[in-house]
Amino acid sequence: MLLRLLAVLVIGLTASAPVFAQAKDDKVLTIRWFGQSFFQVEASDKTLIVVDPHSMIEYNRPTCKADLVLITHEHDDHNQPDALTDSREAKIIRGLTVKGKRQEWAKIDEKFKDIKIRSVPSFHDAEDGLKRGKNSIFVFEVDGLKIAHLGDLGHSLEAEQIKAIGGIDILMIPVGGIYTINGEKAREVVDQLKPRLYVLPMHYGNRAVDTLQDPSEFIEGQKNVRTLEKSNTLIVPIGLKLDKPTIVLMNWSSDS
Repeated sequence: MLLRLLAVLVIGLTASAPVFAQAKDDKVLTIRWFGQSFFQVEASDKTLIVVDPHSMIEYNRPTCKADLVLITHEHDDHNQPDALTDSREAKIIRGLTVKGKRQEWAKIDEKFKDIKIRSVPSFHDAEDGLKRGKNSIFVFEVDGLKIAHLGDLGHSLEAEQIKAIGGIDILMIPVGGIYTINGEKAREVVDQLKPRLYVLPMHYGNRAVDTLQDPSEFIEGQKNVRTLEKSNTLIVPIGLKLDKPTIVLMNWSSDS
């Protein structure tokens, strides 16, 4: 416990990645962002969880390895497990079942190794899916940390959804508007869910994609914002404690 209390988070406005003072045997969770809503979460035992892989040319068609793949909905910029380097070996869990033009939420509540995975039904728009269909929120627990990936959420959350998601440590949330909630609405959702450690904005406009709003509306006036200008990697010590949650704007490429 003492060693964990000595872990010090140092995130600079131009830092390449958070730096931690830690003992060699301290466990960490590693999160990598590949643009849009594509994340890879590496557990302390090296198990790799990927959410919403894409193969967008704007992001240089990124790829990575995965043991478990979670797909929130079936749009092309979220459902490309074949882009992964070992997709045939990975377990793929889809948040929606699709038959023709009909979509239904898949009821996910299962384990992969020691990872608990649940899905929470939601919509891709504010009109009960009439515009863009259904969306599944994934909540997964790894190394004792609960992570919520909201997919292409298009609305504020209802009380039932907030309860189903429960307490979380890390929130991955769209902020780019147009096809999802915008920055203002995303702030409301953050207030609804109250993540303990980190808020990771996703699905927003940047130098690679100019068809979405940039994250300025979401971060305006907020003091707990840090930017990783040269890294797509966030390292989280297991047992980390912060006075308040930190918004981390990650770079989508580790070498750009």
